[in-house]
Amino acid sequence: MRFGFVTWSRATLPCLLVLGATAANAASDTTPRLVTERIDEVRTVARPGNTRPEVSTARDRGRVADTLPIEHAQLLLNRPAATEAALVTLISQQYDPASSKFHKWLTAAEFGAQFGPATQDIDAVTGWLRSHGLRVNGVQPSGMLIDFSGTAKQISATFDTEIHYLAVAGATHIANVSDPKVPAALANVIKGVVALHDFQPYPKLKPHPQYTIASGTQAVVPADLAKIYNFNPLFTAGISGQGQSIVVIEDTNVYSTADWTAFRATFGLSAYGSGSFTQVHPSGSSGCANPGTVSGNEAEAELDAEWASASAPSAVIVLASCADTTTTFGGLIALQNMLNSAAPPAIVSISYGECETENGATANAAYFATYQQAVAEGTSVFVSAGDEGAASCDADQSIATHGIGVSGLASTPYNVAVGGTDFGDAYAGANALYWSGSNSATYGSALSYIPEIPWNNSCGSVLIAATLGYGTTYGSRGLCNSPIGKAYFLTTTSGSGGPSGCASGTPALAGIVGGSCQGYAKPSWQSVFGNPADDVRDLPDVSLFAANGVWGHYYVFCDSDADDGGPACTGAPSGWAGAGGTSFAAPILAGIQALVNQKQGARQGLPTPVYYALAAQEYGTSGSATCNSTNGNAVGASCVFYNVTLGDMDVNCTGSATCFRPGGANGVLSTSNTVYARAYGTGIGWNFATGIGTVNVTNLVNVW
Repeated sequence: MRFGFVTWSRATLPCLLVLGATAANAASDTTPRLVTERIDEVRTVARPGNTRPEVSTARDRGRVADTLPIEHAQLLLNRPAATEAALVTLISQQYDPASSKFHKWLTAAEFGAQFGPATQDIDAVTGWLRSHGLRVNGVQPSGMLIDFSGTAKQISATFDTEIHYLAVAGATHIANVSDPKVPAALANVIKGVVALHDFQPYPKLKPHPQYTIASGTQAVVPADLAKIYNFNPLFTAGISGQGQSIVVIEDTNVYSTADWTAFRATFGLSAYGSGSFTQVHPSGSSGCANPGTVSGNEAEAELDAEWASASAPSAVIVLASCADTTTTFGGLIALQNMLNSAAPPAIVSISYGECETENGATANAAYFATYQQAVAEGTSVFVSAGDEGAASCDADQSIATHGIGVSGLASTPYNVAVGGTDFGDAYAGANALYWSGSNSATYGSALSYIPEIPWNNSCGSVLIAATLGYGTTYGSRGLCNSPIGKAYFLTTTSGSGGPSGCASGTPALAGIVGGSCQGYAKPSWQSVFGNPADDVRDLPDVSLFAANGVWGHYYVFCDSDADDGGPACTGAPSGWAGAGGTSFAAPILAGIQALVNQKQGARQGLPTPVYYALAAQEYGTSGSATCNSTNGNAVGASCVFYNVTLGDMDVNCTGSATCFRPGGANGVLSTSNTVYARAYGTGIGWNFATGIGTVNVTNLVNVW
């Protein structure tokens, strides 16, 4: 079967050459030139979509000091349109089993030589940066990114934008107050500055809440995961990740490597002797400082490393981290440096996110370009879809105010977007059918596959509303405007999904999809029953359990950092740290890919073409009643995916951006402001709440 890929580009202007340093591994001199005229600093062109929505007069606290150092900023370049087309064609061939180039992966050097901008164009840009006194730290072997440093005054003068202090949510930030500009002569080759601010992506982690509407509580441990999603036949057959490596991308180290060891020992994973854990700080043209332990984010690093190991216990787990710079997310630096090394990773998991409109056009393009290089090198990239329903611009908020939006770190066509579910046994009143009254030696108690629903803690959930006796979620008498709804269920906490809406362009209203925004085009492989004909990339692709406890189910992990709220990892795991989030689902699915790679004997690159081809076979033109998740322990034994068809991930909202609010202060997120069209419900086949659905791991690995 042939799988095609799509990309997008922005209209650009003609440009010119100046001399400078030549990038190693840059494209050959036969690459078409994009710089074709003399640089005139008077004639400039703005790079739109690169001003944070937080920039406002009310928050502005004035210019930063001229001498403030801005270290390791990144300038993203364009390749010629013909070169981009050739790259897209090659990637399509790399994923076409009928092609002679199937799974013929590129090295970083080959990628740069074949698909980077012309050497003379790179020289022109580096020469221009140096002419403003900026220090060029290096050019990535891909030829697509220039790392540079300078003072705030130098950068402001170079890009014709001031950098100011902003007071946001009790913290002080820095950010450019207008879109950066570049000479018109360089506009074709410079896509933009990845960031001129210090707002960083946030980890996708939700601590266990203090409330629940379930009668019982199940702390999910590795043995439960293995039983529910059918890992055990593979483990018994000797497929548990031997010889495989999984890289978890972070901007922090773990608090203690002993936590990973304690997690493994407690849950029986240390019996898989080849499993190991190491932390690296990959060097490269962008530099990489050891971040140490970053309060708040270190819990993310702990759970990523531990649960990747839970799904592939014999694999090598590598935590790759770099410190955040003044303007650049350390996780992005770590990934870029690894992909541009002589030995790019086979599998990567990323549990951070930022919505497309806030991330900005150039930062979105930077992740697109990085993941595009990854799949050309045969790297599988798994990214958390998010923990805030379809309101990714309102992460960690009690109310959605920015309408429908998705994470720019997860929405590219070159990564797997991993969504989140909950277990539906508590809703059905069937806990005893699926959980044993006692634990195994490794604390497992799950008895079989368990029916699933979307993970949703919000009063926008029709299942929560029905359980609490409310006929609607919205309206003056709906759950979201009731005393109990306002006390416990005003939250955006929910597994994420939705259509890509602002991968490029500029929103008319800060943080809200609109204006000149455009989403990524739908990749050709995203074709399966249930997926809408909306012409854009839709999230998520695949989901796994990710809940944090509103129905009584949550993950446990070891994080003994008492200063960061972590309990000691001793005794029964019910006393350990508890949380949920697609933070867990992404590294677990990455671990499943390690099992696929082991069985296949080679790296597989982007998994989505295979996922969707298998799902299309299973769901056909009307879905599969046999593989409907509501069947629970009676679900078909041959199912690769479990179709989640009950519930939704809708969250509460206010304002006028895709919010249905017929009465009362709180409405629910909807694709219409005038009728209830929840964003989003489940359905037969693919749906925005859970994507293709969840997986039977043994069947997936065996039919790959």
